[in-house]
Amino acid sequence: MAFSLKYADALAVVSISFVTALLCEAISWLLIYRTSSYKSLRQSIDRASKKLDSLKSPSNKSAPNSKKLDRVETSLKESSRDLSLAKFKSGGVVAGVLIVVFGLLNSMFEGKVVAKLPFEPIPLVRKMSHRGLPGTDWTDCSMVFLYMLCSISIRTNLQKFLGFAPPRAAASAGLFPMPDQKMT
Repeated sequence: MAFSLKYADALAVVSISFVTALLCEAISWLLIYRTSSYKSLRQSIDRASKKLDSLKSPSNKSAPNSKKLDRVETSLKESSRDLSLAKFKSGGVVAGVLIVVFGLLNSMFEGKVVAKLPFEPIPLVRKMSHRGLPGTDWTDCSMVFLYMLCSISIRTNLQKFLGFAPPRAAASAGLFPMPDQKMT
């Protein structure tokens, strides 16, 4: 009996985080992932990244045509930007859901220790992990920290599991891509 009560708050936060991630992915599916524009952008990114890989591969016997390479890279960047903008429209709805759930959890677990950390965190992390808790036992974990960790990890893994994770090429050529390493 003591075991279930001891971890009940932590399990409640993790469970609510999982349900919230499912809800957010369902909203994203309704607004983005099922649309034909998303599917065509995703295919365009996949094609462009494969073409770019084949042009840059060492097995390519002919010297890569720099104009063709630049054209493919530009196409990939534009498609990635369009994909990011398409995903942006559901961001407001998802943010609203997350704010409501966070506010509800914050009122339910205000000033309550929901978990015990097996270590004392560094001062920067300590401020987040001990937020709103009384006392100076730095191994106490607040709902905010646990919910944040769960939300990040569960939603990312859920996107991968459901096949909604962005293509690797889109991640590398997003709104803020790495600068070109070409010598000009």
